[in-house]
Amino acid sequence: MTAADMSLEQALQTRRSVRGFLDKPVPRETLDAVFALAQLTPSNCNIQPWRALVASGSVRDTLRARMVEKAGNGVMINPDFEAMPTFEGDYRRRQVDCAVELYNNMGIARDDKAGRTRAVLRNFELFDAPHVVFIGMDRRFGVTVALDVGMYIQSLMLAMTAFGIGSCAQGSMRYYPDDVRELFDEPDSTAILCGISFGYEDVAVPANRTRIGRDPLAASVVFRS
Repeated sequence: MTAADMSLEQALQTRRSVRGFLDKPVPRETLDAVFALAQLTPSNCNIQPWRALVASGSVRDTLRARMVEKAGNGVMINPDFEAMPTFEGDYRRRQVDCAVELYNNMGIARDDKAGRTRAVLRNFELFDAPHVVFIGMDRRFGVTVALDVGMYIQSLMLAMTAFGIGSCAQGSMRYYPDDVRELFDEPDSTAILCGISFGYEDVAVPANRTRIGRDPLAASVVFRS
C-alpha cells in the first residue's frame, strides 16, 4: 500500500499502542511514504532536528538480542536524558488506570512478579515487531527543540496508523543508546529520546485488547472569550 486509507480524524481516533505484531515486514515503498509524511512536521525555524534510525532485518535482530540480554541480566541503563519523573495526583491516577487495563488483559495479577517481569522484557523484545525506529536529536538541543521532535513522533505514528501500521512508542528504547549508535554508525552527538516498535498488528495477542480512554475536555482545555 502506498496511499493512506483513512482521514486524519480517523487516524487520531484509531491510533493506540500495539503490543503484539505479526511476522510480516512493512514494504519499503510503504515505509518511504509514511516517513515522507512525517518529514512534513513543523519545527523551529525549519531546522528539522529529528533523527529517525529505522532498524529492520538483521540490525533489528541484533539490537533486540542485545537489549533483551542487558535488561534480562539487570545491566545498568545508560539513557542520554534523565529518567521518567514520578507522577502524582491525576497523572498518577491515569498511569495506574492504564496499567490495570493492560495487565488485566494480559492476565497478570498484581502479585504476579514473574508475570510482570516477563511483561517488562516484552518491551525489549519489541513486542515481536519486525521494525523499530529510534528517535534522536543532537544532544546539545534542549526542551524547545525536543518539542519539535515530539511533534515528529506524533506525525509519524498517525501516518503509520493511516497506512494500517500499528505502533508503540517506548521510553525503554532509550535505555541502551550506545548499541543504537554503534549499529547505525551514529556519532555520540546523536542522543536517543525514545523508540517506536511498529508493524502489522497481531490481533490474537491479549495485550492488544487494551483500550484506554481520555478524560473530559474540561480536564485539560480552558476556553476564554
